[in-house]
Amino acid sequence: MNKVLKEMISTLLYLLCVLALTWGLITFVGQRTEVDGSSMEPMLSNGDNLLVDKLTYRFKDPERFDIIVFSFKYKEDTYYIKRIIGLPGETVQIDEQGNIYINGEILEESYGLEVIKPERVGLAQDPIVVGEDEYFVLGDNRNNSTDSRTQIVGNVNRKDIIGRAFVRIWPLSKIGVLKHQ
Repeated sequence: MNKVLKEMISTLLYLLCVLALTWGLITFVGQRTEVDGSSMEPMLSNGDNLLVDKLTYRFKDPERFDIIVFSFKYKEDTYYIKRIIGLPGETVQIDEQGNIYINGEILEESYGLEVIKPERVGLAQDPIVVGEDEYFVLGDNRNNSTDSRTQIVGNVNRKDIIGRAFVRIWPLSKIGVLKHQ
């Protein structure tokens, strides 16, 4: 009987260690998330499953063009995925032709699915100053994205960033590391 009890305790301790390790990995290192919607097309599509790197931003700041996952401030357990365009301290503006300006200079980038329509410029028609711990984000599908151009999202606070999307794990035909820079 003593041997059976030792085996049970050993198995229980093993399972507790596995659970603690899993919790630690999900909490501090990475987690899986699923894309819901088309705001990041063509880079990411509805139903894509991604791994989110939660560790990198503990050691360095997010960079322009990083694809981030962040908490939506008005609904618990809701997350958005967007691309960083404006960094802390910068001024972002979008003109009626869809040009994005950072500190008065046109941003050279190729992530947008199409030119931003005049009616989708939103709050960015006027210069937006990005705060000290904030980021201005856009979806790659610029004319079909709720992002920093809208009051409901606005600039994203650093503390609300969950992590950096870095690997697509589903569908298998599109598996691979995501292009950020």
